[in-house]
Amino acid sequence: MKLKFLGIAVLITIFSCKTEETEVGKIAEEQLTQFVNPFIGTDGPGNTYPGATTPYGMVQLSPDIGVGGWDRIAGYFYQDSIITGFSHMHLTGTGAGDLYDILVMPTNSQFSERIPENNHKPFSKFDHEQEEASPGYYSVQLLDYDIKAELTATPRTGIQRFTFPEDSLSQIHVDLGYALNWDRATETHLKVVNDSVIEGYRKSTGWAKDQRVYFVMKFSKAFQDFEILENGAKISAKEITAENTKIILNYETTSEEQIVVKTGVSSANIEGAYASLEKEAPDFNFDHYREEANETWEKELQKIKIETSNSDQKSIFYTMMYQSMLAPTLLSDPNGNYKGANDSIENADGFNRYDTFSLWDTFRAAHPLYTIIQQERVPDFIKSMLAHYQETGLLPVWSMQGNETNMMLGYHSVPVIVDAYFKGFDFDAELAYEACKASAMTSTRKIDVFAERGYVPAEEKEGDWSVSKTLEYAYDDWCIAMFAKDLGKEDDYQYFLERSGYWKNTYDSKTSFFRAKNENGEFIAGFNSKEYSDYFSESNAWQYYWFVPQDISGLIKTTGGEERFTQKLDSMFSFNPAADDKLPIFSTGMIGQYAHGNEPSHHVAYLYDYLGKPSETQRLVRQILTEQYKNEPNGHCGNEDCGQMSSWYIFSSMGFYPVNAAQGTYMLGAPLFESAEINLPGGKKFSVKTSNFAEENQFVTKVKLNGKELNRAYITHKEIVEGGELLFEMSSEPVDRVLETPQPNTIY
Repeated sequence: MKLKFLGIAVLITIFSCKTEETEVGKIAEEQLTQFVNPFIGTDGPGNTYPGATTPYGMVQLSPDIGVGGWDRIAGYFYQDSIITGFSHMHLTGTGAGDLYDILVMPTNSQFSERIPENNHKPFSKFDHEQEEASPGYYSVQLLDYDIKAELTATPRTGIQRFTFPEDSLSQIHVDLGYALNWDRATETHLKVVNDSVIEGYRKSTGWAKDQRVYFVMKFSKAFQDFEILENGAKISAKEITAENTKIILNYETTSEEQIVVKTGVSSANIEGAYASLEKEAPDFNFDHYREEANETWEKELQKIKIETSNSDQKSIFYTMMYQSMLAPTLLSDPNGNYKGANDSIENADGFNRYDTFSLWDTFRAAHPLYTIIQQERVPDFIKSMLAHYQETGLLPVWSMQGNETNMMLGYHSVPVIVDAYFKGFDFDAELAYEACKASAMTSTRKIDVFAERGYVPAEEKEGDWSVSKTLEYAYDDWCIAMFAKDLGKEDDYQYFLERSGYWKNTYDSKTSFFRAKNENGEFIAGFNSKEYSDYFSESNAWQYYWFVPQDISGLIKTTGGEERFTQKLDSMFSFNPAADDKLPIFSTGMIGQYAHGNEPSHHVAYLYDYLGKPSETQRLVRQILTEQYKNEPNGHCGNEDCGQMSSWYIFSSMGFYPVNAAQGTYMLGAPLFESAEINLPGGKKFSVKTSNFAEENQFVTKVKLNGKELNRAYITHKEIVEGGELLFEMSSEPVDRVLETPQPNTIY
């Protein structure tokens, strides 16, 4: 692997004084994009992609290995050695294999081997030593053809530059039938407009059942001729509509000749694809678009500036910043049109419509992070969720490409919306409340049964998740209760507050765990707390025990008090899996029963704050930060999950984390860096500083906010966005004391 270092730019700033003297100085501004390593997570379980994209962009132009499998969910796996082409859309860090739309591959007469593993598609070997990646840019040498491929992007266009050797039969393949993993083309269309423009669409099914990508592709050099294929057979036509289509464009190239291909996309129509090109990529200046993408990323990364002498930690931090901004993704085109979740073409009036909402993951930390560093985008995220509600009658659960996949559980748009409401973001609050309530009153996914019985009864089926559903529905209902109270809806407040306490209905005092119940209210026999049964979502009873973020004090009391709760929490981190335990693929990043590779564990280390033992939070968070994140391809201990894994790192490395994502509070840990500065709208800054900073000083003796010592274990969102200074005094020895914690049923 070779990272593309962009160097250090020198910015000249002229300072004018009102006196007779004028001082002119040069300030060297460090370019933060140079620290981003897009290869983190491309090996191991991370499932990230290394290709070119812009923050929250519609296009994710990235290499595809062309071979399916869990390790290749994002199309690329670092351990592989071939590339089958470059497709325009990818998911970041998920466990679902979908997208891979519009595959482009340059070839020539130097190599013609085909293999069954990639369905006999053209391919080339490559070497990581001749591969580069940086924000908004990717390049690789296709060794078998001696072709250099370079990729960059704007929000809705992908731009590719191919440097060919001399050859009388250089080709560019555009394959719409190409599919991988869960994805399958259902209808594709190709049309040759002229000798340098093609257009078409790809409709497909997979995880998202009705996906539509319309495109127009323009070439900097006219092709000599072309071949259109249907199911691999050549046909004589300039236009075709079929399930599996492909076009091969033929060129004669000279040595080092470059051809630029730019592709505009829309989920609505061809007109939108043309608009994407006209607005975002009107010419063929590849280097300009690459520089523009880098500048866009630089602006985003500058929102948090850290100070550390540890170069690996700096690369990890800014890579996590980068990966936190790969989703959600744009769905509307420049005309405002998009494929709605009702399968109609809709228009986003006055906002950008986003999708790829991995909410079971991202409600925990990613969306709270956006309320700090993406304040300009948060209203559009919420309006996008409300548009989904208006299109379907329910808020999104896990939506992508204008579809509801219904993956995972809960109705976790609710905490995201409620959090944004209390933080003062601008959207229709009454519509938002209506949507939240509708999603909690639906008869789908056993929500009505939960409301009636006070728990979700277990069923003997895969994906039952009854205990997890009970706990997560209760949390979402607490969020609605707080929303209702603030809007003056007293009856709804009381109703949903009662439902928020239903977590107690699956608690078994004999085992001190939450357990599955049958229709008769009896606990299911044969309980094993370490077992990954169908009653828990991608977890076991240990990992889900702590998911009562709306009432930590109530959970402590139910467990038997602080001493018993502390013992159980200690056991969580020390009860290691046995050698013969069957750990599922998502149970990674283990510390005892804690699994950092999956989201239900993410807040657990911060629970010591509620017990007067903040030093344990500080110790464990430091361990997770330094052991579970690496500056290498196998640098994620689990799926990155659309920004959640990276957002956990960003928060925790600065010294705080949102245990209850909708309460407006962040529990304190300890910073990993000497200092961090959050650049906020309006020129405000929130600084995190340390005294007595040293690698061995991982504990905190006291915390000061704006010079005043804190007697609480949290800070509030309002305190951050108003700007100020948070100072941690560090020590090598643990210091414990009882600190004030957030009160239940309170928004700060």
